Amino acid sequence: MAKNKPHRLGDLQLRIMKVLWERREATVAEVLDTLDDADASLAYTTIATMLRKMETRGLVAHRAEGRSFIYRARVAAEDVSRSMANHLVDRLFEGSLLEAVNHLLSSREVSRDELRQLEKLIAERKKKL
Repeated sequence: MAKNKPHRLGDLQLRIMKVLWERREATVAEVLDTLDDADASLAYTTIATMLRKMETRGLVAHRAEGRSFIYRARVAAEDVSRSMANHLVDRLFEGSLLEAVNHLLSSREVSRDELRQLEKLIAERKKKL
C-alpha cells in the first residue's frame, strides 16, 4: 500500500488552507481580507509569496482570471489533518496513540458528553477488529 505524502503546514499556511477549503477558491486579496480580521499585520505580498510556495509544494493550484490568480486547495482538509495528527503522535509520543490520548485526557478539560462520544468511537472501532 502506498504511503500518503505527509503534509506539514506552518500556522499561516494552515490558516490560508482553511480559507481555501471554506471558500473553495479565492484571490490573494480575498485570502488577505479573510485573514486580516484576525491579524492586521499581514501584507498582500506575504500572502502572495506563501501561496506561490504552497503551489510549488502541490498544496494549492491557481488559474488566471484577468490580472488575478484564483487559488484553490489541491489537498483535502481530512488528508492534512490526518497527516499532521500522525506526525504529532509519531514525534511527541513515539507513535503511541495510547500515550497521546492519555496526555490529552489528563491535560485538557473533557466533558461527560465528550467522554461518551469517545467511548462510542472506541466501541465502533472494536467492532471493526
